[in-house]
Amino acid sequence: METTPTTPPFIPQIRLYQNWLRDERGLAFDSYDALWRWSTTELDAFWQSVWDYFEIESPTPHTAVLGKNTMPGAQWFPGAQVNYARQALRHVDAAHAAGLPAIISRNEKGHHRELSWPELRRQVASLALHLKAQGVSPGDRVAAYLPNVPEAMIAFLATVSIGGVWSICAPDMGTHAVLDRFRQIEPKVLISVDGVTYGGRDHDRTGVLAELRADLPSVQHVVVLGNLDASVLIADCAGWKSATAQNDTETAAFEPMWLPFDHPLWIVYSSGTTGLPKPIVHGHGGTVLVALQLKVLHNDIGCSYAPNSFGERYHWYSSTGWVMWNAQLSGLLSGTTCVIYDGNPGGSKENPDWGVLWRFAVDTGVTFFGAGAAFFANCMKAGITLADYGDLTRIRALGTTGSPLSPEVQEWGTAQFEALGTSDIWWNNISGGTDFCGAFIGGNREMPQVAGEMQCRMLGAAVESWDAEGRPVQDAVGELVCAQPIPSMPLYLWGDKDGSRYLSSYFDMYPAGHGRLPGGGDGPASMGAVWRHGDWLKIGANGGCVIYGRSDATINRHGLRMGTSEIYSAVESLPEVLDSLVVDLEYLGRESYMPLFVVLRPGSVLDEALRGRINGVVRTALSPRFVPDDIFVVAEVPRTLSGKKQELPIKKLLLGQPIEKVVNKDAMANPGCLDWYVAFAAERAQKLQNS
Repeated sequence: METTPTTPPFIPQIRLYQNWLRDERGLAFDSYDALWRWSTTELDAFWQSVWDYFEIESPTPHTAVLGKNTMPGAQWFPGAQVNYARQALRHVDAAHAAGLPAIISRNEKGHHRELSWPELRRQVASLALHLKAQGVSPGDRVAAYLPNVPEAMIAFLATVSIGGVWSICAPDMGTHAVLDRFRQIEPKVLISVDGVTYGGRDHDRTGVLAELRADLPSVQHVVVLGNLDASVLIADCAGWKSATAQNDTETAAFEPMWLPFDHPLWIVYSSGTTGLPKPIVHGHGGTVLVALQLKVLHNDIGCSYAPNSFGERYHWYSSTGWVMWNAQLSGLLSGTTCVIYDGNPGGSKENPDWGVLWRFAVDTGVTFFGAGAAFFANCMKAGITLADYGDLTRIRALGTTGSPLSPEVQEWGTAQFEALGTSDIWWNNISGGTDFCGAFIGGNREMPQVAGEMQCRMLGAAVESWDAEGRPVQDAVGELVCAQPIPSMPLYLWGDKDGSRYLSSYFDMYPAGHGRLPGGGDGPASMGAVWRHGDWLKIGANGGCVIYGRSDATINRHGLRMGTSEIYSAVESLPEVLDSLVVDLEYLGRESYMPLFVVLRPGSVLDEALRGRINGVVRTALSPRFVPDDIFVVAEVPRTLSGKKQELPIKKLLLGQPIEKVVNKDAMANPGCLDWYVAFAAERAQKLQNS
């Protein structure tokens, strides 16, 4: 019988940790800044404290904390053995004894399910044994094409429990985008859904499944989840129900295997501006440590059966194509009930409804409610009133990420909760990345809130804002860098045999050794360079942070990142389109505006039919999120002498910077084409001023 939860008293989790540091380590800090400086200077002491505070288990001791401080290539906890699934399943007995479920889920059709902790363990064991029987060994890849349903979490835990390497794509991604990812990693097993419901419509995915099977010759076994049709059977495929049906002494005795600290856990994808999406490999140990540091200490999400946070219910709306799915999943690491929704948070096109998730939160007793910043902005623009949806007073915290949250939206949300009788709603605005499956900047429940700002740099994250010469700046916008390694930084990029792609993605802007000594100062070049993330950052005198959008040309559209090259590949597949350029003008919380500029074949005209085809190929090959807001015909796409598209200069120009400051015409192959873009930028600026 489930215990009815009430809103917990909740001493902040970061306060409980600081009390532990005082009692167990004799460490006391008079400010958060002092605590942060200790955590980023005394790296061994801090990360050992995280290991001990969360009681991470290993059958063998580690011989060091940070065995080698190099970037890339830092060596963490050598000698230790862990397993993500083991850390999650250690909570089964205690959470179940308290009457608390592991996962609560619902979809657009109203199908509501609660999965108990023992049933989670049983299904994980059954599927793990099934995969093992199909020959899945440690290091083999298991690819999933699944929506945000409990089965995706079960499949992940089963895969990694036996040392398999997990990778997932969302079913709203087209065949081309999925193959661009999965082909690189050569999966042995594919776990797929038959279809999904989104925006009030069923979308069959069996055709995509057939294409994936045909174009992934490495796949030796397929498991199909009947999401639209529970009785679906596809030739030469195992059904989900049969693969998770085992319930005997073997499943009861199953335990996840111990693995080296840096054994590959999953492969996630973060696109650059050129080439295929980057397949980023994270390890078990680093991911577990950073997930607990982020979710518990900073996001203030507690264990559901702990007295201080009893009844915690954690919801962060996401698709499986966004790293926030991984963050939602991490609730299981600390014995927290995960509350998940599969479907469109805004209703259907015919019947827009931004109350969907709020009613869901009322029905399920959510205590922490997270979503992309765009979701809250859409709620405000739709003019909804939260009081219309029921009793939301169990929600004590709102989480946002994916893009900057504007002050206006935060103030709107705060006023909505004040009208509900909640005078102290806490906004936990975070910024991090798929790249290291963590956050650089985020929240602290004990610090004051300023609308439009994030409260602090994360513990253990030596984040600074640097100017072009590599000097730290305060109260000025600069490049976000991280000067010290974090345990969840990538082990490597899959297939990047010499490490050159990893190096060029994050470590090639500043000289090796520059700013690399813990606490500040230059170290030897052998330490490597700082991590350059690709965001514009301002750190205020009070420690508050503002992200001003991407400093590179990667598109961050409603929380999902996509390389511009993937958009070009889709658009330029049309015979009428000779060349194209795309930029995303999201900046400081403004609504994302993504224009597409196209060079057309002589004789072609940008009529409604061609617009529809351009939008269609983007929607089909990538995702509806990357359909451009506007399409403009241009004579030329500006390029460098080496032929690279000048995306970043055009983005800066359209954000209001003068042309002479954003581009070196001498380094261009076709500087004469810039006049059109300068005129376009001036016309756009005038329209914005008048609107």
